[in-house]
This record gives sequence, structure tokens and C-alpha cells, in this order.
Amino acid sequence: MKLIDKIIHIYKIADVIKELRSSSRQIVFTNGCFDIVHAGHVTYLSQAKALGDILIVGLNSDASVKRLKGDDRPINTEQNRALVLAAFSFVDYVVIFDEDTPYELIKQVQPNILVKGGDWQASEIVGADLVLKNGGMVQCLNFVEGLSTTSILDKI
Repeated sequence: MKLIDKIIHIYKIADVIKELRSSSRQIVFTNGCFDIVHAGHVTYLSQAKALGDILIVGLNSDASVKRLKGDDRPINTEQNRALVLAAFSFVDYVVIFDEDTPYELIKQVQPNILVKGGDWQASEIVGADLVLKNGGMVQCLNFVEGLSTTSILDKI
């Protein structure tokens, strides 16, 4: 599969999900800005993939990142961030979403497992209600201390 084929338009994700469900694959979903990808992201995403068969990453659009992080972000464009994520063998699909949260995307994906970093409390994880209602699982992975895009930018 070419890298660009791993980047799925949000309007086409339902078709991909339908195909994946027909083969009884365990779908893992996570999301984030992934503005400057670092070792913490790599560790986190590889651990997320190990929880199931297919890893779908919801990626905040440029407009969404700007609303969440401020006018000086993102550093990298959504297309560049998506391409970097798609380059990882453990990432199966990347879906860019424009909302501030991935709630609507999670509704469409209906993952078996919803994953966030350990810096999130389970009660704060957007979409946890949807996943749990459908019999899925919510998993918090350990946060790699000192590795964040913000901490990297603070050093500059």
C-alpha cells in the first residue's frame, strides 16, 4: 500500500470500516495533533497498534490545532503530519478531522479499543462513552515523561 493510500478522507472512512468489520479485525483508534513527531509518539503509537489488528489515527486539522494550541501552531501542515504518521508501519490509516475533538469521527469508526496517553484521565477521554456503550475498551498508555511537542518547542 502506498503511503498516500493510508490517508483516508473522513467521508470515506465508513467504507473502510465496513470492510474491516467484515473481516472481524480488532480496530484500535487514537487521535492527536502530532505536530512534531518524537520518540514519545513512536512509542505510544506502536503500543497502541499492539492492542489490536488495525490502528486508525485521527489527526487534528490545521484549523483545529490552531484553535486548540494557538496561532503559532501547527508547525507542520496537516498533509505533512499525515504523511509522517502514514510512514509508520504500525499506523494503518490516518483520518484528518476538523472539529476540536474526534467525537464524530469516533462515532463513525466505532473502534473496539480507544487509546489515549497516560496524561489523560479515563473520565476525560472524548468518545469513551461511545466505545464503552458498544462493548469496547478504553486504554490509557503510559506517558513518556519529558517528551512532548511543547517541551521540544520550549527548548528553542
